[in-house]
Amino acid sequence: MASLRLVFVLLGILIAVKPGEADNLSLKDIAKKLEPRFLLQNVEEAKKLVDAAYEYTQKWLEEKLKKKTIRPSELLVSFKQPIGKTRLHVKAAHYMLVTLDLLKKKLQGVFPQEFNITDVLSPSQMQTIYKASGCASQEISTKPCDEKSPYRTITGECNNLRIPTLGANNRPYVRWLPQEYEDGISLPRGWNETKPYFGFRLPSVRAVSNDIVFFPNMNVTDDAFRSVMFMQWGQFLDHDMDFGPSTTATLTFMEGIDCEKSCEKGPPCFPIKIPPNDPTKKQFMCIPFTRAAPACNGGYAIRNQINAITSFIDTSMVYASEDEWATQLRNLTSNLGLLAVNDRFNDRGLALLPFGNPEGFPETCNITNTTAKIPCFLAGDNRVSEMPGLMALQTLFMREHNRLVTELKRLNPQMRGEELYQESRKILGAMMQKITYTDYLPAVLGDSSPLPSYRGYNDSVDPRISSSFTNAFRFGHTLVRPTVPRLDSRYRVLSQTPLENEFFATWRVIYEGGIDPILRGLIGTPAKQPRQDQIVVEGLRDRLFQQVAKFGLDLPSFNMQRGRDHGLSGYNAWRQLCGLSQPRNENELARVLQNPQLAKKLIQHYGTPRNIDLWIGGVAEPLLRNARVGPLFACIFRKQFRNLRDGDRFWWENPGVFTPAQQQALRQASLPRIICDNTYIREVPVFIFRANQYPRNFVNCNAIPRLSLFPWKKSP
Repeated sequence: MASLRLVFVLLGILIAVKPGEADNLSLKDIAKKLEPRFLLQNVEEAKKLVDAAYEYTQKWLEEKLKKKTIRPSELLVSFKQPIGKTRLHVKAAHYMLVTLDLLKKKLQGVFPQEFNITDVLSPSQMQTIYKASGCASQEISTKPCDEKSPYRTITGECNNLRIPTLGANNRPYVRWLPQEYEDGISLPRGWNETKPYFGFRLPSVRAVSNDIVFFPNMNVTDDAFRSVMFMQWGQFLDHDMDFGPSTTATLTFMEGIDCEKSCEKGPPCFPIKIPPNDPTKKQFMCIPFTRAAPACNGGYAIRNQINAITSFIDTSMVYASEDEWATQLRNLTSNLGLLAVNDRFNDRGLALLPFGNPEGFPETCNITNTTAKIPCFLAGDNRVSEMPGLMALQTLFMREHNRLVTELKRLNPQMRGEELYQESRKILGAMMQKITYTDYLPAVLGDSSPLPSYRGYNDSVDPRISSSFTNAFRFGHTLVRPTVPRLDSRYRVLSQTPLENEFFATWRVIYEGGIDPILRGLIGTPAKQPRQDQIVVEGLRDRLFQQVAKFGLDLPSFNMQRGRDHGLSGYNAWRQLCGLSQPRNENELARVLQNPQLAKKLIQHYGTPRNIDLWIGGVAEPLLRNARVGPLFACIFRKQFRNLRDGDRFWWENPGVFTPAQQQALRQASLPRIICDNTYIREVPVFIFRANQYPRNFVNCNAIPRLSLFPWKKSP
């Protein structure tokens, strides 16, 4: 007992308890006596630790990006950085989480048995930390709502007038099931490798990837009914709905260990263990992995992650989700409402995206070709330059905005720049919604699981993106081909570049024919068929970002590790949420998957279906009829896309958002028409997400209906 008293003496004035009282106090009794100044001093200590880790990482990144070579994991850290107000929010959340870690560490010395810090601190003590960390001020809505405005805010605020922050940027993901963390608060499942779950240890996600995801790429099966554009639209759409940035720091907060040089776990580092029999990475012990950036989460201690962008389908990837960034994207030299274009290069006279990065975002693209030195493109999402197909669609939609602005100005000469910008943004967002729900989602969900009919806006529907959806929507990785095709005007192959050589290669758009060959490759090439024996190609599974170094990353492993990082429940819990059967053993799993061999492999790794990671469980399911997902992901997608539609006050079909004549005009909007209006491509398929053969399934652009803007003409 002398040592216990000594601890209290050393804490001195920090804890309002007398040494003689310690013998008879429980942990809760001690916690009640924690003085506010002790809590505040821990917040200040946490701030110093977090700031030091952030500063180290910033300098480290600057030095790395000056060099001609950079590791793929370093490239991933750089382009997944939170920026702008997101960075401030994430830093405040880290202050809070590290404060809780510090408190637990100090109280652990006083009261050595295992406990959760949330069982110790009172609500008022949590509020003290919440306010002192800066979280409280970060979560306050900054603007009063203009209820009469016909336009969305850039940030997504004020869509729901009862809860103005619902669906706005820089807010936590919604949870459809409670988080499952190893310590009940923050540590992911699998943090302690010896800890059993339902009687079994969790496997290394890399081991699962090696055994279940890997297949020889020469065996890729073409999808007879889907084009590569189907895959590409999914990524484009995803970048409109969610962005979970990585933690800014690459040092562990408490010990200061460099995550890139060590395989030791410590927040925010959660490295992926490489099994000893790994086919390509035997010489390494782990793949670096940084945890997703946390959200302040309303002062709750249980960790949640931040969605940096608006949840709504509002073309935020074109216009941005922060006001300063949105302004940076505009051409303010004239009063015409145009988006800025590239002032160095053009695409045979057509506009390209400007070069640049949002403030605070590092330049990464010029390292993919140190001779060409072409920077990244600037758009409303900082992932714009990740893939050529993504660059092409981002460019296409920038051009479509400027086309809409020009046409509206011709119809309404009296319209000023701000109104032209906002009205064109509103129209383009409606086009994104219409194409997604009319053409794309039926191609995902198939015949057996359509969304119910639209019945109008409901302000009690929560439109936020769910954490489980962010993981499940990575099903799109199963559609990606091992090469990127560029096709000529007769849809003949110009080039087939290995996928791993295309990441961040903006120089290829400039010097290899602009966006038309890329778009024709998306339109005229079948997607990869998602199959249980061909889950993800090696360009993503083992060679992600390999064009900058020999050690490529493993995207499927990241998907599973990210699910654990987010505290997502195992496979059966999600099946239960969806009203589906929950297999209890290998035989029952084999019936669900209709594949005894695959079920056996999964059980060998996980021990029980309850432990299977959501992503691998979902992509392992047999596809529904005419769908590209199985029952579990179809359920998650139906729920998410229904919420996004019904909980959006500015949904294009909601009465009063557009006039009946404007709604009727918008029903003609299509992706083929956008391509016809903004490129030199003159032959397109009517059903662009289907696998189409040239010339059999192609028509001249004159046969594609136009979106008439006459319903937007104002009376003089």
